[in-house]
Amino acid sequence: MGEQNMIQSEPERAVLPASMISIIIPVYNAAESLPELHRRLVAVWAGHHPFEILFVEDCGRDNSWEIIQAIAAKDPRVFGFRMSRNYGQHNALLCGIRAACGNIIITMDDDLQHPPEELPKLLDKLNEGYDVVYGPPEREQHGFTRDLASKITKLALESAMGATMARQVSALRIFRTELRNAFADYRSPAVNIDVLLTWATTRFTALRVRHEPRRFGQSGYTPRKLLAHAMNMMTGFSTRPLQFASLVGVGLAMFGFLAFMYVLLRWLVQGSAVPGFAFLASMIAIFSGTQMLALGVIGEYLARMHFRTMERPTYAVREQACFQKEQS
Repeated sequence: MGEQNMIQSEPERAVLPASMISIIIPVYNAAESLPELHRRLVAVWAGHHPFEILFVEDCGRDNSWEIIQAIAAKDPRVFGFRMSRNYGQHNALLCGIRAACGNIIITMDDDLQHPPEELPKLLDKLNEGYDVVYGPPEREQHGFTRDLASKITKLALESAMGATMARQVSALRIFRTELRNAFADYRSPAVNIDVLLTWATTRFTALRVRHEPRRFGQSGYTPRKLLAHAMNMMTGFSTRPLQFASLVGVGLAMFGFLAFMYVLLRWLVQGSAVPGFAFLASMIAIFSGTQMLALGVIGEYLARMHFRTMERPTYAVREQACFQKEQS
C-alpha cells in the first residue's frame, strides 16, 4: 500500500539553508485569520532568520484551502497540505513535522491567539540548551468549564508524559527537528505530539508569553472534546487506567474480606448472621460494578490494539500547494 501515512510525493522545494525555522500551523476554519497571520510571520522573521511556513488544512468547512493556495502561489516560503478528511490537530501537526525541512520547528494555532511577535523569545530560550520550549499564556482566557476540562486534560497528559512539565504544555511550542527521529515510525491513529516528544528528550521548559483574545470564529475544542482527548491520552499512551482498575479491585477485595470477617465474628459471638437482603445486594452491586469497570478498561486497550493491527494511517494528504515559477 506504500508508505503508511499515505503522503503524496513532496512538492519541489529549493535548496534550503542548514539553519532554518519551520513554522507549522494546523488550519481548521481559519480563512479570516490566515492572511494576517502570514503577514505578521513574515514581518517577524524576514531579514532576521531563514524560515518556511507549512499550513496543514484539516478539512474544514470554509475556504481556508483556497486562501492557503493563494498565499503559497505568491510566497515560495509557504507550503500547504490538505488532509483528505478531518483527522484532528495533533495528526495535522505530525504531517507538518514530518514534512518540515528546518532544523527548528515551531507549532502554533491559526487563530492569532499566539502572537507571532512572541516567537523570538521562545527561540532565545531554546538556545539556552533546551530541546523543547512551550509558550503557555501569562493568564488563561477561557471560561470556568473550559478551564476545568483543560486542567483535567493536562492531568491526563502529565500521567502519559510522566513529567510535571505537562501542566505547562501549550499548542505554542518550539523544538529541535531531530527529535522527530524518535517517532519516525509511529503509525497509530491516536496522536499526541507532546507525548511523542518525551520519547526523544527530557530537556523541557516553558516560558510564559502574551496570548491574545480570539478574534475570529470559535474554538473547536469544546469541554466534551477536551475530556475525550484526555481519555485518548490516558488509554493510548499510559497504563495508569489499568493500574487504577487493579487498585480498585484490590481495595474492594479487602473490603469484602473485612465484611466477611465481620459476619463471621458476629456469628461466633452472637450466634446470628447479619440480617437483611439490602446488605447482600449492595455487596453484589459493588463487586459487579468493579468487574465491569475493569472489563471496560481492558476492552479500551484491546480496541486500541485492534486499530493498530488494522494499520490505519495516521493521516492522508489529498492536495499540496507550493510556489510555482512561471514558465518563460
